Amino acid sequence: MRFAGIDIGSRTIELVVLREGTIVEMKQVDSGFDPMTRAKELLSDIQYDRIMATGYGRHLFELSFDAQTVTEIKAYAVGARALFPGVRTILDIGGQDSKAISLNDEGKVIRFEMNDRCAAGTGRFLEIMANSLGYNIDQFGLEALKATNNIEINSMCTVFAESEVVSLVAKGKDRREIALGLHRSVARRAIGMIKRISVKEEILFAGGVARNPCMCTLLKEALGKDIVVPENPQMVGALGAAIEAGAA
Repeated sequence: MRFAGIDIGSRTIELVVLREGTIVEMKQVDSGFDPMTRAKELLSDIQYDRIMATGYGRHLFELSFDAQTVTEIKAYAVGARALFPGVRTILDIGGQDSKAISLNDEGKVIRFEMNDRCAAGTGRFLEIMANSLGYNIDQFGLEALKATNNIEINSMCTVFAESEVVSLVAKGKDRREIALGLHRSVARRAIGMIKRISVKEEILFAGGVARNPCMCTLLKEALGKDIVVPENPQMVGALGAAIEAGAA
């Protein structure tokens, strides 16, 4: 049998299909302005026996496709443990939200923190700031790592931070140093969440921001823990949902 998991996020939709525990399909598309239409297109040529949805759009998917759902927290816990069985701490920073999850030895969620009400500290914040500095998102973290000094960014509100960045550029400040300051401001939020749930052993870093080398470096330096990034960090939730579909 084939079991599918779909993670409907604010920026992207991820799909994973398992057959006998092995990934046979893996796809990603932008959510767009109509996520359900995008989900339908994504599934149009996919064969599966059961599907389970997670992410912020899971309830709408449940109504549109008569599917079961699983919370993001559980989906990420299950997906992370499937990839790294010994993991006890998970950090996910996506396009519009972030979460930190603590697991026990059996992989059960014992505590979590989540920020889903503000773009600050998320991938969207970094994307906007990168554009303000004239970088694409792939350049942003690499250029920040080249900075020799750090410029403190006082505001974490996206609107005010963008204004602050524009002002700093106008004053002739080094773009790389501004970029590093922005990364540090995001890292501080993530570190605060992780410390509130308690840090255990290595940390699995999921979500699109996990691809950012500067964020990985700052987290490792601040927490003194190894940062493990899956080969496809945005697929962790969809993988967990697919596994849960097989267990349902």
